[in-house]
Amino acid sequence: MAAKSGKPKAQQVSDRIEIDMAHTPVLYTDNINITTNKDGVMLNVIQRFGNTRQVVGRIGMSREHARDFVEKLGKLLIMTEDGKSAKKGLN
Repeated sequence: MAAKSGKPKAQQVSDRIEIDMAHTPVLYTDNINITTNKDGVMLNVIQRFGNTRQVVGRIGMSREHARDFVEKLGKLLIMTEDGKSAKKGLN
């Protein structure tokens, strides 16, 4: 969606979150390396390029946030088992 100025318009994802589509790429992953310690969790998001694998993103979060993430991801996957996408995400 482009605004009158020719710049892409931010897309509202939920009631409180907006994404600037021009500056927020979608990073595909076919592998994730997960490490944890007493302070938190680190996700190394990996994509295969031919015979090599490359980390395309890293996400760090607290252990509490990781528990919430796993719970909400599980709920979202159950809600969309029929292949339909969720109009609103879970926050």
